[in-house]
Amino acid sequence: MERLPNRLIPTRIEAGIDEVGRGCLAGPVVAAAVILPADCHIEGLHDSKKLTAKSRETLALLIKEQAVAYAIAEVSAEEIDRLNILQATYRAMNQAIADLDTTPEHLLIDGNRFKCAHNIPFDTIIKGDDTVASIAAASILAKTYRDHLMQKFATQYPGYDWEHNVGYGTPKHLKGIHTLGLTPLHRRSFAPCQPTLFD
Repeated sequence: MERLPNRLIPTRIEAGIDEVGRGCLAGPVVAAAVILPADCHIEGLHDSKKLTAKSRETLALLIKEQAVAYAIAEVSAEEIDRLNILQATYRAMNQAIADLDTTPEHLLIDGNRFKCAHNIPFDTIIKGDDTVASIAAASILAKTYRDHLMQKFATQYPGYDWEHNVGYGTPKHLKGIHTLGLTPLHRRSFAPCQPTLFD
């Protein structure tokens, strides 16, 4: 697998930021911010969705060992319903940036838009988790953190298959909603979680 470039400008302290869980029906949206050292060489960094669970776990450990700084933040389903998913995503990203031990000089955001709450310049990069190492690292940390969280929640709320679908709207998850109803972790503002005339 090709090695992704670490920084757009090698002498600048750049933080890569990415999120996971925007499209889920349950659980929080999670964002991570990662500052990698200029000489970082972690083989296999890539978009977390293109990696196996085992590879993500191995890479997450390496990222945490080698990163100059990293932080992970989450915004709950309740907040998502109150703010809307886009604003909740911005909040999670901004909180992860704020929690970094080292203040970045520039931010690299996966996607095509961002609302920054900090006085830090940024670039949005479409498919950045597939092209920039620090964004890929953020993608991996956010994904592994959220997967662990949803697996833990699956033991508290069995019947929704969260241990496998991690909150996405799979047939088993939708069947669980239909037969068991909603949990406190469900996003009630999302259409599959809203009552219909047939309920």
